[in-house]
Amino acid sequence: MRVLVVKTSSMGDVLHTLPALTDAANNLPNITFDWVVEENFAQIPSWHFAVDKVIPVAIRRWRKNWFGQQIRHERQQFIHMLRQQQYAAIIDAQGLIKSAFLITRKARGIKHGLDRASIKEPIASWFYDIKHHVPKQLHAIERVRLLFAASLNYTCPSTMGDYAIARHFLTTLPSDNQQYLVFLHATTRDEKHWTEAAWRHLIELIAPTGFKIKLPWGAPHEQQRALRLAQGFNHVEVLPKLSLSEVATIIAGAKAVISVDTGLSHLTAALDRPNITLFGETDPQLIGGYGNNQYSIISPDKSMHSITAEQVYKKLANFL
Repeated sequence: MRVLVVKTSSMGDVLHTLPALTDAANNLPNITFDWVVEENFAQIPSWHFAVDKVIPVAIRRWRKNWFGQQIRHERQQFIHMLRQQQYAAIIDAQGLIKSAFLITRKARGIKHGLDRASIKEPIASWFYDIKHHVPKQLHAIERVRLLFAASLNYTCPSTMGDYAIARHFLTTLPSDNQQYLVFLHATTRDEKHWTEAAWRHLIELIAPTGFKIKLPWGAPHEQQRALRLAQGFNHVEVLPKLSLSEVATIIAGAKAVISVDTGLSHLTAALDRPNITLFGETDPQLIGGYGNNQYSIISPDKSMHSITAEQVYKKLANFL
């Protein structure tokens, strides 16, 4: 039984889909998945034991020059790859017009998705053969689990979902396993950033514990921030440019993680590492850390500036 999953982005949303695959594999032992995902996140589905084939798509990049000759060629290649297989079911877990129109409707098989009352963009539901109702008030992971259960006709488990990817990294953990912390300081929106002064104060508080601190980064401006945070501290390491898989290996070996609201925070939860996530104006109720030892510090006035290093260190001390 081969099923196509359409969940292209973002990193957190892709990670939120993994527990649904685990549910399906546990209930339907003969099932296997192909997965359409944005090229930047193509490593993530490959970490799950039930995924056979990852089909990268590049809508984010293509839309910059949609009708260019090279882009048209890439789109044709993608559609050709997509239509090679007849699927028992196609589940559009993205729920957007672009995913439904550009991807789901072109695949071969019965198309499942959320109904108009459950979906973010109601027009997208027009492209599904079978539509399912899922309450909006649930955490994003539970919504996807319910969608998969309804689409594939099994009862959604009441237990906490299992990402089932931590085992992928057990054999590749660094030699200094559990002797360091990871600070995920980078995020896309300015209002989600914690102040550099607060990060540096937290680094000072941690110094007497003997733990090292690792700072990953993705873009040049994030590297510059990491260098500023590390300046003058011998127990802080600014990591080199790493692939997503390499970052995951670093996180998997950490004693604990401190993060702002970012995709790598959800990766930390998926890797079953203790994580404290700092929230300003974002509501973690529907999209916060999901898993064991996932903690939130929520600003009372919706401003990241009001979260203090002492607050974070007090909670972190439980792990140290």
